[in-house]
Amino acid sequence: MSTQTTFLAVFLGSQTSARMQDWKALDDDTRKAREQEGMAAWQAWTERHSDAIVEIGGPLGKTRRVSADGIEEVSNALGGFSIVRAESHEAAAKLFEDHPHYTIFPGDAVEVMPILSIPDM
Repeated sequence: MSTQTTFLAVFLGSQTSARMQDWKALDDDTRKAREQEGMAAWQAWTERHSDAIVEIGGPLGKTRRVSADGIEEVSNALGGFSIVRAESHEAAAKLFEDHPHYTIFPGDAVEVMPILSIPDM
């Protein structure tokens, strides 16, 4: 039995951050070139870590919050997700060092957390 744990990686970014404003200010040709560079780097990251990736995940769309007050549209910094396996929390986090989400694209960070089991289920 594997001693590896499953982790959720959440890609964070803000439409109002300085990084995003700089990205939006790029001319079309420069931005397209950066997008191509970023997608190639993301594909290379995926290939490098294919043994650890459980679910590649993807981008996240608009958010609706459901609470006792009803359903409302909200905005947040959640931009995407992936699910990985690793021997430790630190090892899982290290998978995302130098990730193109924030080294090429204007993302802010990747947060990594263990997926815990539900007790008694």
